[in-house]
Amino acid sequence: MTDFGKDLIESLGEAVQYAKGKRAGLRTHAVEVPDVKSLRQSLGLTQQAFADAYHIPLATLKGWEMGRRQPDATAAAYLNVIASIPNEARKALT
Repeated sequence: MTDFGKDLIESLGEAVQYAKGKRAGLRTHAVEVPDVKSLRQSLGLTQQAFADAYHIPLATLKGWEMGRRQPDATAAAYLNVIASIPNEARKALT
């Protein structure tokens, strides 16, 4: 068995332990999900302007704001970047 195979089996075992509530000693990664509507409003942007500025589909943004959907880990990390450095994030996309 390859190292990758061994790592994969170990990871699956850890996932089962986590699901059963046995979390001691396990590595977890949590990404804080900012309040998207508050973030957008703090920047003084409409939904359309925020979506355009940060290349987020308007329907996705609306879903987040209405609570129908939650940003995945990657989107949450991106939103945290926007919250921290909004001008730089916008400039990086132009």
